[in-house]
Amino acid sequence: MTASPGALASYRPALRPAVLLSDPLLDGPSTVHLIKDTDTGNSFKVGAKEHFLIARMDGGRSLAEIGEEYAGEYGRRLGDAHWQQILTMLGTKGLLTGTPVPEAPVVAPEPRTLLRGILPLVADADATTARLHRVLGFLLAPWAMVPLLVVIVAMEVVVVVRSGELLFAVREVFTNPVLLTGIAILLWVSTALHELAHGVVARHYGGRVAEIGLRWRLPVVIMYCTVDNYSYFGSRWHRIATAVAGAVMNLLFLLPFCALWLFAPLDAATHEALAALLLLGSVQAFAMLVPLPPLDGYRIASQLAEATGLAASAGGYLRLVLRRSPEAAAYPRRARVAYPAYVLGTVLVLAGVVAAVVAGAHHLLTA
Repeated sequence: MTASPGALASYRPALRPAVLLSDPLLDGPSTVHLIKDTDTGNSFKVGAKEHFLIARMDGGRSLAEIGEEYAGEYGRRLGDAHWQQILTMLGTKGLLTGTPVPEAPVVAPEPRTLLRGILPLVADADATTARLHRVLGFLLAPWAMVPLLVVIVAMEVVVVVRSGELLFAVREVFTNPVLLTGIAILLWVSTALHELAHGVVARHYGGRVAEIGLRWRLPVVIMYCTVDNYSYFGSRWHRIATAVAGAVMNLLFLLPFCALWLFAPLDAATHEALAALLLLGSVQAFAMLVPLPPLDGYRIASQLAEATGLAASAGGYLRLVLRRSPEAAAYPRRARVAYPAYVLGTVLVLAGVVAAVVAGAHHLLTA
């Protein structure tokens, strides 16, 4: 594409409606934005300056007007050569209205064997979660969710206060294959509801659920729920709510069993089984919040830090700091705070997990 100087000034580019832009994210020492074409699934990163220009391509502003805004922000004007480079890149990727949309890449399905594989369970996962949201979405309103969260906190206080009793119940259940099998089935159901909760909450905030299915790596078989545009929700708090939804669902699942354990007249075996379920289910829920990839806690930490590739970036920064490399000082202030905070927070969480395991083992051995 060639043009005389200034010939592009009146052009009013517009991104296709299927193109999504993310918030600014830390990526190592850089700040980037993610761009995704939901029609093809293609995504890539751009820097803050490129995003400044691309985000203003709404069909209403000319390149001259966008250029004026850019000059006001960065103190520099772009010539036609720069515009041609940007427009060629966006046009080649099919991101602008009126440009050919590339064919979606053909992704070969993962080979399905007896030992490992995936199996989609519904033909239209987004429609399925939309139906679930129509039925259950009212629970996400503050008038419903706040009391539920209060009850969950109260239940977990009981779990902590009576953890010694619950630990003994777990030990006894592990000697009873029938009760252990029943608890394992209930915990598996809880994991299935965990995944569906991610999808329903994502749908609540405008997300699109691409797939719901089963994934197995024998002997483990779990459900999964893939949200296509998670990184592009309008608010990071919506992304955090979507990530934490699974663990909240795990704890909601335990509420009726907790009520039975506390208040129903039960025989000793059933009482022990419910106690064990309560402790194991709580551990299952909170284990998902450990801030290590690929757990939900890592997604939450990434959103709090507003970073992509948080673990790798934090590890790289920490190595530079330990070597006293001058490159560490080149990181922006936000990165110099976020990366050490993530490392410290993860170490404290893991130390707490180890302390809890040691305390539990000590209690079982000495009580």
